[in-house]
Amino acid sequence: MLKLKSRKLYVFRQRAIKKEINVAPDDSIKIKRPRIVSSGSTGVSRPSREEAESAVRTLIRWLGDTPEREGLLDTPKRVVKAYEEMFRGYSEDPSEVLQRTFEESDNYSDMVLLRNIRLESVCEHHMLPIIGKAHIAYVPDGRVVGISKLARTMETFAKRLQIQEKLTSEIANAINVSLKPKGVAVVIDAVHECMTTRGVHKSGVGMVTKILLGCFKDDTQLRNDFMSSIGKNHY
Repeated sequence: MLKLKSRKLYVFRQRAIKKEINVAPDDSIKIKRPRIVSSGSTGVSRPSREEAESAVRTLIRWLGDTPEREGLLDTPKRVVKAYEEMFRGYSEDPSEVLQRTFEESDNYSDMVLLRNIRLESVCEHHMLPIIGKAHIAYVPDGRVVGISKLARTMETFAKRLQIQEKLTSEIANAINVSLKPKGVAVVIDAVHECMTTRGVHKSGVGMVTKILLGCFKDDTQLRNDFMSSIGKNHY
């Protein structure tokens, strides 16, 4: 009986090693599980703050430096704090941003345009900055929204790991679903540092993406008015 018990414990320990489970020297088994933080709006479980700081220390060592030296001692905390700000969009819901609307617009039914909105995002391929401007327009159908909410909607999606094409679509679709306007138009003009500071090293290169929905897609004159208003006559 003792030999059988020892054999079973040996097999379990060997399996545990492969699965990176901590096994105590005696018969007791201790399984180490990461602490889980609230997932936010994306439904993804996240490691703890301590684990994130530990990951930064690992990267510092991988780079060839010492995280214990004076200049880098608090760097993991600073990086995690900076990332909380840079990626706060994961804890925000754009539908809540656009929830409050107003019907007292005296039947205004022309284009509403917010242009030259400063855009700061991060490329999901290399985790380097995307810096540029966004232009957002819609034609209301009985309901309007505070103009700051358009900028906040953009921020919610921009403050996540992104590619510009997806970011442009997400902004337009969120406004279209929440406001149900006659049309939505979004143009983003941005510089990607994954292309300017590494790889091909091509400075001065901007990327333009646009999404036209509803009347902006169907009405040539309205589309031209929008493009002219944001200085994109050649698109």
